[in-house]
Amino acid sequence: MVDSPCIKICELNGDGVCVGCGRTRAEIAGWMSMSEAQKAQVVELAEKRKRASSASHKGDCLIASSE
Repeated sequence: MVDSPCIKICELNGDGVCVGCGRTRAEIAGWMSMSEAQKAQVVELAEKRKRASSASHKGDCLIASSE
């Protein structure tokens, strides 16, 4: 049985992807009606999205202005 990747941080980013679990709005809405194979695929895609998002933010930093 494939468990939901939900970590109870339910907030969609500008691309419509949950920042908590990495699933799209459609994937979240359709979760209960998916087969186990579909759920496994969604979990894999969500993990890839989260890794990609994390990697893209590694270079981000906040610089305090002296103004």
